[in-house]
Amino acid sequence: MACIFFSLPLRAETVVQGTLQLQWADPPRSLSGRAQAAPQLDAWLDMGPGQRVPLDVTQAKRAAGDLYALANRRVAVSYATHANIAASSKVMSASAATATISAIVPTDRLPQRAKATGADGRVMASAPVLGATRWVTVMCKFADIAAEQKPRSYFQAQYGNAPGQLGHYWSEVSYGQINLAGSSAHGWYTLPKPRAAYLADVNGKQKAQLSELFSDCAAAADADVDFSGIQGVNLMFNGELDGNAWGGGACTTLDGIYTCTRVTWSPPWSFANLAPLAHEMGHGYGLPHSNNSDGDSDTYDNPWDVMSDAWRNATSDATYGLLPKHPNMYQRERLGWLPASRKRVIAADNRATHEIVLDAGSVLKTANTQLVVLALPAQPDPYKTVIYTLEARRRTGTYEANLAGDAVIIHKLEDYGIAYSVDRDTPPATLSSNEGSMLKVGGRWNTPDELHWVEVVSATAQGFVVRIGPRPRSMSSPAPALERPANVVASSSPAPRPSTPARPVATASVTVERKRTCDVLPSMLRLSSICALLDPER
Repeated sequence: MACIFFSLPLRAETVVQGTLQLQWADPPRSLSGRAQAAPQLDAWLDMGPGQRVPLDVTQAKRAAGDLYALANRRVAVSYATHANIAASSKVMSASAATATISAIVPTDRLPQRAKATGADGRVMASAPVLGATRWVTVMCKFADIAAEQKPRSYFQAQYGNAPGQLGHYWSEVSYGQINLAGSSAHGWYTLPKPRAAYLADVNGKQKAQLSELFSDCAAAADADVDFSGIQGVNLMFNGELDGNAWGGGACTTLDGIYTCTRVTWSPPWSFANLAPLAHEMGHGYGLPHSNNSDGDSDTYDNPWDVMSDAWRNATSDATYGLLPKHPNMYQRERLGWLPASRKRVIAADNRATHEIVLDAGSVLKTANTQLVVLALPAQPDPYKTVIYTLEARRRTGTYEANLAGDAVIIHKLEDYGIAYSVDRDTPPATLSSNEGSMLKVGGRWNTPDELHWVEVVSATAQGFVVRIGPRPRSMSSPAPALERPANVVASSSPAPRPSTPARPVATASVTVERKRTCDVLPSMLRLSSICALLDPER
């Protein structure tokens, strides 16, 4: 097939626009429970049919700050060196790697709720994911593989709203902020080529040609499927791809219109279980992988989070296999799913002691806190700012009943938005389902700089009471003020009293002015060319 090339002469601060596409590869679980291969993340700028510019992921993360928040959004990419970028629908030119990415910003206006820097000190650019998110499942057969592992009715029922089905799951973890209303399944359709024709050799390894698979599968279904207004496409294949399931986004022609949307690519081992399928859909919503704090290259060793280890400590269903656990609370808040009243930020210069009722994330309706953010002092890189979060997990319900324990889970947010579960053991365990990853009643922990000290005071019916304060005082120092909500009992009490509605935590209101994208960028990233592009009046 002929390749379509185009060349962009780049000078200092040359700006290119397109739709940012991210794709994550996830291997299956091995018999030992360990991942068989490392995850992969590909990034590129889609500029229209046959026009794609590959992006260096390391540069892109640094330039965007929160690259994951910009997935499937139209962005402007600024390059700071002389180079030519060649892009093709089939070939990714090596010359693109010679250009240095200096900034990536959304060209759509930031949502009204967004602001340059959040109360927790992190730069925020994420657009909320709210309302109906209609997905379409398209089942496709390779030309040389006849098997149809599941009937259409199976895939249609996956979208149901009963416990253990995807409609119910996404509604529960988003606290009703999103739903899968109108989602449907179609197929099986026969692809025009055999499986091997959709694999290419990339750096000595076979890699599925995802865009081609998406285009051919969607074209085969086009006569039957109404793609208008969809929020995502789940592609199901009757044979192995390249050893991975994939999730993220892609672009192709749907109903005669070139469209970029959320997409997942699932081989049989993935769609036979809802857990890995939900993991890939999470990538479609813009959620990155989570991890633990052991420092190794395995991102699939945090079984507290569906976006890390979707397999271990999962509940199961006779029809849908392993079911997904919840994602961490920070990522849910990032997508606009957690009500502001359920988030509590402890300032970096905190001098008071707070006792907070921390309900588990699985509690759907509560007046109590479900996410505590421990802010740290301002750091040189406003995008890479490190914070710590606290959330409660309880073994209950359809999806959380098989967790390793009931505990407060600590996450460290770094690496441009990746959540790492914190292990208090030294050295940290390889798999964070150990006691060191769980802060239980009587347990204490402090941030490395000792600005925040945390103690779990007691258990409640739906979570825990946690005490957060500055470094313990010396005998000669005055005791810090103790802030105790009305429904928090003294730590000396033998058992918690029945829970009563907590007083709402006062939250400073933030007025977000209607500003152009350039106005909310940190000064270090205000590039003249990108400002001129996004704001012609400058």
